[in-house]
Amino acid sequence: MTIAIIGAGHVGRALAAGWARAGHDIVLGVRARRSTDGASIGDAPGVRRENPRDAARAASTVVLALPWAAAETALPTLGDLTGKTVIDCMNPITRTPDGMGLAVGHTSSGAEQVARWLPGANIVKTLNQVGAEIMADTSGFAMPPVMFMAGDDDGAKAVVAGLLTDLGFEPLDAGDLTRARLLEPYALVWINQAILRGKGRSWAFAAVERAGTS
Repeated sequence: MTIAIIGAGHVGRALAAGWARAGHDIVLGVRARRSTDGASIGDAPGVRRENPRDAARAASTVVLALPWAAAETALPTLGDLTGKTVIDCMNPITRTPDGMGLAVGHTSSGAEQVARWLPGANIVKTLNQVGAEIMADTSGFAMPPVMFMAGDDDGAKAVVAGLLTDLGFEPLDAGDLTRARLLEPYALVWINQAILRGKGRSWAFAAVERAGTS
């Protein structure tokens, strides 16, 4: 599968490395080839770099790995993504008087805003619930880390479930795209523990079942 990853920061590079290892063709969407973004991976086997619009055009699945503050300006430049599966990894994080918080929430979500910016695309919210280090390497855990996803198109979610499995996650369907209103605050739980409470970044959530149940 050809996957376009828009953004070559920590998350974009981590996902590129993981999916390239799984045999996918990866196109990193970066604004200028002279940019140092993605330089450590842009020439790796299975990974190439293009401008964001050309990257999105070349792929059936497009991954948004941009800072939230850049999304409103950047997404319309990608062209018509009608019918494409679009994975929204972004968390609409902002600074509030009480510290880190969400710019969008309660009655909407960042993912729903993305759907308004990209009408016709099949938006799936996922890969926003752990840090880039876990996305790059899910090995070493006693069981696969869980990764929730939300979206309105069952076909798109089936595609995304396969890609999550390729990265070593256990995909769990949270429901339609409005469930992103749950997943985006949930990401702040990981951030709080990893960064603010001193747990570090080498952990993830898992779905643990009681012995003897199915």
